Parts: sequence; C-alpha cells; structure tokens
Amino acid sequence: MHEDELVALLREQLLGTERPVVRSGVERLWKTGRGAAGLALSVVGGRLRGKGEGLGAADVRAVSQLVSRLGELKGLAMKAGQVLGYIDPTLPPEIRGLLSVLQTASPASPFPQVEATIRAAFGSRADMLLAGLERQPVSVASIGQVHRARLPDGTEAAVKVRHPGIDEALQGDFRAAGTGSSFASVLLPGAASSIKGFIDEARTVLLEECDFSLERERQATFARLFAQDEVILVPAVEPEWCASSVLTTRWMPGQSFDAFLAANPSQEVRDRMGIALFSFYIGTLYRHGLFHGDPHPGNYAFREDGRVVVYDFGCVRSFDSATVLAFAALVDAVRADEAHGMREALVALGARPPGDAESLAMLRTLLRGFFAPLLEQGPRPVHPGSGFEAQQLLRDKRFLAKLSLPGRFLFLFRLRFGLYAVLARLGAVADWGAIESQWAEEARRPTSSRTSGASSASHAGNTSLSSKRT
Repeated sequence: MHEDELVALLREQLLGTERPVVRSGVERLWKTGRGAAGLALSVVGGRLRGKGEGLGAADVRAVSQLVSRLGELKGLAMKAGQVLGYIDPTLPPEIRGLLSVLQTASPASPFPQVEATIRAAFGSRADMLLAGLERQPVSVASIGQVHRARLPDGTEAAVKVRHPGIDEALQGDFRAAGTGSSFASVLLPGAASSIKGFIDEARTVLLEECDFSLERERQATFARLFAQDEVILVPAVEPEWCASSVLTTRWMPGQSFDAFLAANPSQEVRDRMGIALFSFYIGTLYRHGLFHGDPHPGNYAFREDGRVVVYDFGCVRSFDSATVLAFAALVDAVRADEAHGMREALVALGARPPGDAESLAMLRTLLRGFFAPLLEQGPRPVHPGSGFEAQQLLRDKRFLAKLSLPGRFLFLFRLRFGLYAVLARLGAVADWGAIESQWAEEARRPTSSRTSGASSASHAGNTSLSSKRT
C-alpha cells in the first residue's frame, strides 16, 4: 500500500473508533510498557531511526500500532508522538508520515461522554447545540475533539469538547516516574533530566490547555490582533457556546499542510505562506509579548483564497517588555557574532551562563544553531536540518546544567525547532534574518511609534524580502 494511502487509512480508522481516556496511572504505564513518551522515543528513535532503506512491513505495523496506542492514551503520549512526527529531520519519512496522523486523529471520546460534557456545560440550552452537532468528530487531538455543528442561528461552527478525564490523566502522567522528564526531553533534548524548571513549565502549559475558558480568551486576543492581516485568519469565538470544557468558534476549513504541498503551489505562494507563519509565530512575540507555542502542521489549514487559518490556542505564553527587549538584544548579538552580547542578553533573560572559554564556545554554537536561518544574508530557504546542531548540543547535560536556562525557554526552543521544520518542508524563501531584525528594532522603539496592527511589517513590508533569489 502506498504511504499516503496508509496514512489516510490509519487516520480514518482512528477517527472511526471510540475509546474513553485511560485515567489510571497504572493502566497508562502498562499500556505503554515503559511510559508513554519513553515508548515513543525508544521505538521510533531507536530501532527504526536511521534506516537507509524503506521500512519493511513489520516496521510499518509496529509504527502504526504505536500511533494507535499513543492516540488512545492522549495526554503526554500523544503530544510526544505529534512532536516527533514533524520536528526530527533524522526520522525516515515513512515514520514521520504515520506519526503525523496524531496531529489531527486518534480514537474519539465516546459520544455519550461528549453529550454529557455539553449538557453539564450548558444545562437546559444544551439541546439547541446538540441538535446541530455532527456525531463523528472531524479531528481528535490530545486534549479535546472537534465536531462540526450548526448553531441555532444558522452559523456554521466548530465545537471543541474536552476529553473527559484528560486533566486527571495528564496529572497522572507527570506523577509517574520519568514520564514527565521523557516528554520534556522530546521538546528540548536532555533538558528535563538536568533542570526541574522544564518539567514544571511543561506541566503548567499542558494543564492550562485543559481550560477552554482560558483558550477562549487567548483565541479572542489573537483574532483581534490579526483581524486586519492579509494572510492569517483566526476563527472568531462564539462566546455564548463556550465553557471551561467546550470551545465553540466559527467553522473555517481548509486544506491540510500535506494536501497543500501535494498541490504543488508556486514559489510565490510558498514564500507568502512562509512569511505569514513566521510572522504569526515569531513576530507576535516582539510586537505583543505573546507567542503561540505549538506550530505543528495540524494547527493550521490552507484556503483557496490564499489565506491560512490557525487553530488551537491552548499553548500560548506571554512575556513582559523587558524580556522581549532582552530577546531582541540576543538576536542582534547572535547575528553579529558577539559572544559578550550573547552572554549579557541571556543574563537579562534569567539564565546564568558560565564565563569560561570552553562553555562560551559551546554557548556560541548553541545560539547560532538556535538562530541558524537568521545568520545568512539575503533570501534563503530554511534547510531541513536547521537547529539540529543546537538540539544535539542540548543533549550535553553538564553544559545545560551550567547554563541554567529558565523553564520558560522550553517552549521558545520548541517553537523555533518546530517552525524551522515546517518552513523547510514548505520550501519558503525569504531573508529571515532581516525580517526578525526588523521586528527586534521595532520592539526597541517607544510604544507610540511602533507600527499598529499585526500585518503591516509582517507582510506588506517584508514580502519584498523574498522577491530576490540568490
């Protein structure tokens, strides 16, 4: 069977299956053998990694079974599979394809549970929502599942319902010995075993994702910030049909990332989409002190009108202006290759970088890997291995412990590495360094003189930066 057909079949099978979330910590560990994230790392990263030839039938079955198991468990298990499926360039494409299914598909929570959640959220009004709700979900993610619906006023909507028991399952995952560390290491290799703050940050972020009231506020904020954007679309929230366990937004469908690439879009379109995504995930940090920390391809869709819809605002972090300015200084120092400036910027960001020559040299290598696409002048594609050298260096536990990075760096790193992987697959060409330096310069200006809105410099000003090839 062709790879694309296998992926489509696996996705269909998962979405057509109903299973409640496994809540018992003992049962969750039993189902994964050695822990959810640990299984993903050992099976995918060990036995199958690095094969030069195509996968055999037994390997494909093993990965398919792994995907099904991780999807059934939800929580950290499914999150780990999602990240591995798009962030690691060393995995064979067949494995990445199968793991990519986890971005939008897994066994659904049984519909009676979905109905009970909606009734608990809306009481006597629930019948009005349930009357227009499609029974089978269009996507099932690690925290909740999305059903297409027609609201009582006729509005086409997407209703996201939290998996019953998912918060309990996540808390159990983090209590289990080694599971939280394994998951944090997927996001930032080697970090969790050295710095407790990374595990705490991962726990905080993932438990926040279970609060759909918080996600509603975040999505409404991003919708406002990008309301006038030329490319990015953020679905509007339907507040009357939202609760802590239910999030209802406008229905805005589009092509998946893989389907968009399969249609072989022009280079101009690739560049436009790449700059838009770079602006959304990176530019918003400089402009508003916010960033969406989950850039996996299942969180956006491409429309025929040339726009891209961004979904899922559960993983959003915010930073004060001092942190944004320190990050801008770090960008400048790395691009200028000034070791002292790099160290000072990291200190301002809350790290405690060592001062010995060997550690400073490693720090330079780490940061230049972290910002790799920004270092070359002129329009360039993002190479598939961008950031990989930095990820390898982060496996040095002794160096990482000496560096003492704050836990909040976990999702900053994850965002970079994940976005690089997406831009590389997209094949977008732009002067990435010039674009980010422009945002850093804007961040240093007085608030009153900054460009208003999210779109003016992200698209109108920077589209020209991709127009000349080298």
